[in-house]
Amino acid sequence: MKLRPESFPLPTGPEGVIPSLIERFNFGNVDAMMALHDPHSVFVENDGRLLTDRAAIAARLDRDLKLGLPLAATVRHVFVAGDIAQIVVDWSIAGKDSDGNQVQLAGSACDIVRRGEDGFWRYFIDNNQGTAVR
Repeated sequence: MKLRPESFPLPTGPEGVIPSLIERFNFGNVDAMMALHDPHSVFVENDGRLLTDRAAIAARLDRDLKLGLPLAATVRHVFVAGDIAQIVVDWSIAGKDSDGNQVQLAGSACDIVRRGEDGFWRYFIDNNQGTAVR
């Protein structure tokens, strides 16, 4: 049975965002990933460009999902100020893709999440290469 995005509970605290991200990513469904993004979120591309269109963000996330490899992540810090939090996390996607090519993606993200009016926390700025020089 294929789970729907709503099958994954949204985080009720900022510390739950990364575990929810890992679960959703490793499930491999872009709709589940997008449910974790605020309707007004932005995604920072590796070259520093901002993706603001939800379809463009979904396409970017889907590109990584199509590798079919698991996401691993370790949270370094969660800093909270009211309804906004900064999450610093080391992440990696590694293994062999469906063509047998070795894939090694990694970074240290610096993400901003915020609590919505519904009480759930979602990405507002998804910056997976947060510490990289662009």
